[in-house]
Amino acid sequence: MTEQVKVSTGVRVLGAGDGRIVPGLGGVSNRFMIDGGQTGGRFALVQHLFQPKALAAPMHRHHDEDEYTYVLSGRIGAVLGDEEVVGGPGDLIFKPQGQWHTFWNAGDEPAAVLEIISTAGLEELFRSFEHFTAPPDPQTLAGMAAQYHCDLDFDRTFPIVARHGLAF
Repeated sequence: MTEQVKVSTGVRVLGAGDGRIVPGLGGVSNRFMIDGGQTGGRFALVQHLFQPKALAAPMHRHHDEDEYTYVLSGRIGAVLGDEEVVGGPGDLIFKPQGQWHTFWNAGDEPAAVLEIISTAGLEELFRSFEHFTAPPDPQTLAGMAAQYHCDLDFDRTFPIVARHGLAF
């Protein structure tokens, strides 16, 4: 017998000012729009709000989920495996599970993206950042990421930060 997952089927409109915004790391805030609990774990939707030149995360890879970054405003740089790209409004950056990647605001103005996470769960890592009053040290951050089956690579992160003049 398969387990049935109850998913909300009620009509819901998330207004432009709705959704909880919490601070993230290094100049990126997160607006939680749809959590995995609302979709039976199929996906989550988070809006990342970037300050200029803000790095979203160190170079990392997830073992359980794909991420799709839809650029709403600004320019988003990304390293995907060994390739570096820049996306603008209307572009979609695909980060499949198992691929090393990172991404950042490549411009001097604020930027915003919609982050679709499938399957859900990784959004809870973003949510956990709101409790920090100062950036966590690399070991703490790596331990937190490991709980969500993510690996971090700081040695590959710092050259990207230096090359693009990023804040992290």
